[in-house]
Amino acid sequence: MKFIETLKNIWSIDELRQRILYTLGILALFRFGCFVVLPGVDSKALAASMQSGGGNDLLNIINSFTGGAFNSAAVFALGIMPYITASIIIQLLGFAVPYFQKLQQKEGESGRKKITQITRFLTVLITLVQGGAYLKMIHGQGAIDGDMNMTIWWVSNIIILSSGTILAMWLGEKITDKGIGNGISLLIMIGIIATLPRAFVTEIQSQLQNSGLFILVLEIAVLFMTVLACVLIVQGIRRIPLQFAKRMVGKSSGNVPMAGARDYIPLKVNAAGVMPIIFAQAIMFLPMQLGTWASQGEDGPSGIMMQLADWTSIPYNIIFFLLVVVFTYVYTALLVNPQQYAEYLKRQNAFIPGIKPGKQTQDYIDSLTTRVTLPGSIFLGFISIFPAIVASVGVNAGFALFFGGTSLLILVGVVLDFLQQVESYLLMRKYDGLVKSGRLKGRSGMQPIGAGM
Repeated sequence: MKFIETLKNIWSIDELRQRILYTLGILALFRFGCFVVLPGVDSKALAASMQSGGGNDLLNIINSFTGGAFNSAAVFALGIMPYITASIIIQLLGFAVPYFQKLQQKEGESGRKKITQITRFLTVLITLVQGGAYLKMIHGQGAIDGDMNMTIWWVSNIIILSSGTILAMWLGEKITDKGIGNGISLLIMIGIIATLPRAFVTEIQSQLQNSGLFILVLEIAVLFMTVLACVLIVQGIRRIPLQFAKRMVGKSSGNVPMAGARDYIPLKVNAAGVMPIIFAQAIMFLPMQLGTWASQGEDGPSGIMMQLADWTSIPYNIIFFLLVVVFTYVYTALLVNPQQYAEYLKRQNAFIPGIKPGKQTQDYIDSLTTRVTLPGSIFLGFISIFPAIVASVGVNAGFALFFGGTSLLILVGVVLDFLQQVESYLLMRKYDGLVKSGRLKGRSGMQPIGAGM
């Protein structure tokens, strides 16, 4: 009854209802584009060829992000992946190139608009390159209608793929502006969820035929516990308490000291998000491809190269785990700048109790960030290889993807963000929140220091 009452409250808020319906309409349009096949392409032949290749390589990850559109050569085959690539490049340039640092940190709203414009142009360039490579792959698979003029086929489909990516990017921005927010992530999430029902049904049929009901229930329980662990890590923060200097109020003859306000700096356990897994997966694609080529040579598979071609092998997952841990520290170091925190606190006349301002504050934040990142990086590394672990014990590869990796972290992050958006509307209208306490963890009334830094 409490759940039904909450749904009624959500539906009674006119603005929230319109935003949810608008978001659902945009998502339906995006999914429709995932079934419109490029002209001159035999989608069934392409899908069969892609499936026969097997493996959980980078192409399968892209396919899962696009909800199967990649393997079926749809208009949204590339989805918003070129936009994500462009965003990552611009973000990395913001850490290394002074011009982009100035745009991000000093020019405010005008700087963000310039960065957005640059990201869009870079997205178009990346789409043209990736679209050409994708069409070359389709041509290599032999999934083309023989009656097509190849020049027309190449030119028209590159234009269509580029237009599809630009349209997907525009749809994501519309969701962010007029929908429930976080549009790009929602498009990725809907693509991931689209592959879940078929993978789940396949797993049910397989386990009931081979292992029985108990193993199936055990799998679902493990998946549930994994999701809970991801929620804890995504929401987990280490609060560094702050004390603001006392202020004197009143007339000069009788100044009254006012106690300094208290606040905190939130250090996230997993500040890097899914980026370390994405970087590590991109790097691991190279040895995996080399291993695949070596296994297909005249001399046949040999040693470590054969194992690197298998995403469930021990050497592959050891290297993958170490890369994720290393990239977590690297990306966290780029995001969390102790010197910037120390300077910000000094300007705000604030300090950490027991720590002197300046260099000691910077060293303290740096040391604490390193210690907090350790469990986060180990968990992220374990989550990245957990799909391989469950696949090695009998779970089918399609369903194993949802036990960890980028897919699960994106799903958890987007769902939590959606719930927080809905809860904020409920609390503003004096309704109860989505949880018993009335607040989701991480949405306290106190605004954390450094949230907008």
